[in-house]
Amino acid sequence: MTIARSRTFRSGNSEAVRLPKGVAFGDDVELVLIRSGDVITMYPAGTTIPAMLERLAALPRPRAIERRDDEPLPERDGM
Repeated sequence: MTIARSRTFRSGNSEAVRLPKGVAFGDDVELVLIRSGDVITMYPAGTTIPAMLERLAALPRPRAIERRDDEPLPERDGM
């Protein structure tokens, strides 16, 4: 988890905040903001399927994939 600090400022009739590089979303990203008391949660708005697949493909690959045991599960009484 990255923690950063910033300050609000006026931009026209709106209050704005600069997102430091370590927590920035990039240029022209539509965000969803949810306020609950003093806490504001923001995340990118919906994405397209191709963009989601591209992000998933960029995740690191596991070194190995665990396989489940092939032994059958025992029957339970009353089921």
